Amino acid sequence: MPETVIIIGAGIGGLCSALLLAPSGREIVMIERDGPLESSDPDTIFRDWKRNGVAHLRQSHAFLARLRMIFKEEHPALLDQLLAQGARELPFDIWLTDQQEKDYQPAPDDAELTIITSRRTTLEMTMRRYVETLPNVTLHCGFKVDRLITAMGDDGVVDVRGVAGIMDGAATELLANIVVDASGKGGRAIKQLMDEGARIAEEQETAGILYFTRHYRLLPGQTEPDRKSNPPASGDLGYLKFGVFPGDNGNFSITLAVPEIELELRQAVVNPGVFHAITLMLPGLQPWTNEERAEPTGKVIGMGDLISRWRDMVVDGKPAARGYFAVGDTLVRANPLYGRGCSFAAVSAQSLRRVLDAHSDPMARALAFHEALHEELRPFYLVQRKQDRSAIKEARRALTPGQQPHWRARLTKSFITDGVEIAIRSDTQLLRAALRGFHMLEHPEAWLKRPRNLAGVLYYWARGKKRNAAAYRPNPGPEREVMLRALSIDHEADMQRVAQELAQAA
Repeated sequence: MPETVIIIGAGIGGLCSALLLAPSGREIVMIERDGPLESSDPDTIFRDWKRNGVAHLRQSHAFLARLRMIFKEEHPALLDQLLAQGARELPFDIWLTDQQEKDYQPAPDDAELTIITSRRTTLEMTMRRYVETLPNVTLHCGFKVDRLITAMGDDGVVDVRGVAGIMDGAATELLANIVVDASGKGGRAIKQLMDEGARIAEEQETAGILYFTRHYRLLPGQTEPDRKSNPPASGDLGYLKFGVFPGDNGNFSITLAVPEIELELRQAVVNPGVFHAITLMLPGLQPWTNEERAEPTGKVIGMGDLISRWRDMVVDGKPAARGYFAVGDTLVRANPLYGRGCSFAAVSAQSLRRVLDAHSDPMARALAFHEALHEELRPFYLVQRKQDRSAIKEARRALTPGQQPHWRARLTKSFITDGVEIAIRSDTQLLRAALRGFHMLEHPEAWLKRPRNLAGVLYYWARGKKRNAAAYRPNPGPEREVMLRALSIDHEADMQRVAQELAQAA
């Protein structure tokens, strides 16, 4: 008899789990608390689909090369269906500067550095429609999970045997060999295990940032701006990060990310008029959002409660549970600025399939899955957390007149800004190497530890700003005070507040 797997949640994590586990021949039962899809039209789905369990459904998304590669290797028909629904593939050469493009010679591995872009609703809808066609997958919508069915083992490890909940108004219990928890950041099942005494280690801290997104649609007859002839459509002003996310079927979104400490700006940016005015003040966004090119299609959507969180289901060499595997945001959360959430979920699911196929003993499976996540995901989590901490310090310094960063911080910033960034905008091979880490095709810091690559970065850093002048990005936008004055925002208020907080802390 094939093993039975229950997957809690039909979001990206649950769908990736079904996609990766289905070819193994196991019987997959997906349970989802929200209702079924009522359309296959991308615009209708974007407008009407209610996903109470996915607060970030209409935030900007881009899907890294690692996720695309998993789709291509495991389910090429799904990739074809995504493209048929209007999703697009953006190849490696979109990253090339004018200087690099002149001498560019495609390499065999460049195709691996292709990303998928679409509205998340289009991606998720297409994935679900595809999963519903798999012969050994059953999806139950409207199933509200109340609890896991568990028993405490004699060794202090919780055995998970299924789920209990409400389906079609009736109390229902489902038993399975394996329960995959893809219920997301607010899932209660893992908290139940903690309450029952399962030893689950957890670390978390704020990412220090909030997101604000607005969707736009190209006007009839208009096309997207030429990325080569316009300033970069993404940038970091310190007090504001911004980016364009091309979507499907003539849609795109703009996301403005504001540090938590920028209270006045983040309160103002939720106003659609202020949001749009900001886009017109940024040279990289104005070609996209001006009234001749596009029109907004909705309100400003905010997203807060952004934390980095890592949960370990194995502590001191002992698993917390048998027969239970958490994936996606249930287990690992990171700042969505880096676009790795969906890829984290897919890689977790791929690792789970390999572990289940390689081991039959429940304890061995729990240990192997833990080790796989530490190898595959932990490095990216730690690098992102380090970058978040640095950005939080930078945002606070911007609101603290006279405060100067430590010499070591200045040196690190110079190495990144005047060394790494200039090197990858000048040397195509270094760009390839850096993107492999960014796209989760290898360890995020591996490329810079290779002697040739480090030597290349040091070479450009040593050349100095004057000789590297052509490789610097154009000015991404106005200074903080200029921006806030233009928006009639009290730019002094946050500075006074931070000064008070520092005085009280002292």
